[in-house]
Amino acid sequence: MQEKKQGKWKKPTSKKATAKELSISSLEKSSSRKVTSGSLSKKSTKSVKKPTTRKKKEVKKPKQPKLRIYSLGGLNEIGKNMTVLECGNDIIIVDCGIGFPNDDMLGVDLVIPDFTHIQNNIEKVRGIFLTHGHEDHIGSLPYFLKNMNVPVYGTRLTLGILENKLEEHKLLNSAKLHNVNVGDKVSVGCFKIEFIRVNHSIADACALAISTPQGMVIHTGDFKLDTTPIDGEMMDIVRLGQLGNDGVLMLLCESTNVERAGSTPSERRVGFSLEKIFSQAKDKRLIIATFASNVHRVQQIIDASIRHERKVAVTGRSMVNVVNAAVKLGYMNVPDGVLIDIDQIKKYPPEKLTIVTTGSQGEPMSALYRMAFSDHDKVVLTDKDLVVLSSSAIPGNEPLVGKIVNEMYRRGVNVYHDSSVEVHVSGHACQEELKLMHALTKPKYFMPVHGEYRHLIQHKELAEGMGMNPQNIFVSDIGKVIEIDEDGARFNGVVQAGKVLIDGSGIGDVGNIVLRDRKNLAESGLIIAVASVSLEEGILMSGPEIISRGFVYVRENEELVNGARDVATRVLIDALDEGVKEWNELKSILKNAITKYVFAKTKRKPVILPILMNI
Repeated sequence: MQEKKQGKWKKPTSKKATAKELSISSLEKSSSRKVTSGSLSKKSTKSVKKPTTRKKKEVKKPKQPKLRIYSLGGLNEIGKNMTVLECGNDIIIVDCGIGFPNDDMLGVDLVIPDFTHIQNNIEKVRGIFLTHGHEDHIGSLPYFLKNMNVPVYGTRLTLGILENKLEEHKLLNSAKLHNVNVGDKVSVGCFKIEFIRVNHSIADACALAISTPQGMVIHTGDFKLDTTPIDGEMMDIVRLGQLGNDGVLMLLCESTNVERAGSTPSERRVGFSLEKIFSQAKDKRLIIATFASNVHRVQQIIDASIRHERKVAVTGRSMVNVVNAAVKLGYMNVPDGVLIDIDQIKKYPPEKLTIVTTGSQGEPMSALYRMAFSDHDKVVLTDKDLVVLSSSAIPGNEPLVGKIVNEMYRRGVNVYHDSSVEVHVSGHACQEELKLMHALTKPKYFMPVHGEYRHLIQHKELAEGMGMNPQNIFVSDIGKVIEIDEDGARFNGVVQAGKVLIDGSGIGDVGNIVLRDRKNLAESGLIIAVASVSLEEGILMSGPEIISRGFVYVRENEELVNGARDVATRVLIDALDEGVKEWNELKSILKNAITKYVFAKTKRKPVILPILMNI
């Protein structure tokens, strides 16, 4: 009653809360901030901030192993191509070719890369990947595999040619050869290698797309763009473009024809020229020299022979091996009865014969060389023959080619070797095709390969002309290491690299000193001084005798020879009288005395070889 008097009676508060009160209550509970006492106005409600969520710490990706790229051959030289990619504990090798000796390498048969660095790291090597079957890309493999039997990957024809070489060296049964097809991908260690079709002067040529932890590396091998290839398979520019769009870290691109403008003609152009030659030479025996590995060229020669009703004989060991391998593997189509053995050529009229031979580079002891100098046991050249050199001379081989051409002309043989006859097209990319490769792949970094220094520099300038940053182009040398990581690319260090000379069955036993002696012998000749002495008694027993080889003809230069003998006698007697008993010292005294005497008389320095015997 008392409460009622003091004011109006208030209705008890209901347990149900209003919507406004619910919103305030929920806000108070959900906020991490303190809410002040009293009622919350609209203004204070707006000032309340939503809770912030903590950002997760960014997890740094682990650093990938550095990629190291270096060449053991094929830079600042033609041939001997060999490129190495190293990443972490994994190494792969691209190609393993031979080089050919220059004029200073007297008596040397072949030149191969120095494998010392690979031997020292053989436990890291996961495989050798071959771009194609030319000698400058596979020729060193028998010497490599003798001591380091690692897996070898290549296409069918490439391995077919390699098998013949390994069989000669008795390595075929132990070799680990893995056949791959165009488009195949091979994973070894941290690398994944994809084989991409390209056109070249040999079938089954491939570029390699090598996936590494640092990015994609493309090695073009030798290539050209042939839009009308003999086998109907054009270079896979679509796949190269896809790789370029995905991102290419580095391009290693061949440079052999970088000096030539335009594009390389199609192999089919040779077929048209051959057809004209066959039509015009109906009364001649045709002898066509070409590279043994160019099976498409040989196929066109065989096709033309069939059309003109000629039998075909093949001569030259490498030509026979390659043709047999190509026919066996289906890369050449030869109807029965067309190919005959070289021993059977006398059974057919000369005008019904085509002879396909090696020796287009003028190599001594090649089949064509022996024909030119009447040393071939089956083929004798006459004025009824037409010889076609379906090739161009490799730089450095021009004198050899000129030598056999001159000799054939002396014998009255007709010879087609001029480029105007169009009996040869290159298998290497000219400037426009090189530009296409750069445009397709769009590499971040670029390293020109396969060429002498001028080729590498001109390829560098070509890339710069397409807008590439000069700092991202690496003109390297054999043994020089390019290192790539997240911070970029740079030269960093060197590995052992060089040339190992093959002379007969000897590997590396001919070095600079031996070559120098051979050069001196070839240029100045040899004088041998032979004498017998008694070291115990200190007397000259007999001699010295003076023998000259390649220096002077003794019978016509008796005064010079007798004078050398007198000098040798005098210095030996003096040395023995003075008590000299060391062989090396006696030989040195004798050699120096004869050298001084001969130079004073002739102004020449032949090699002096003293031979002393103790009696």
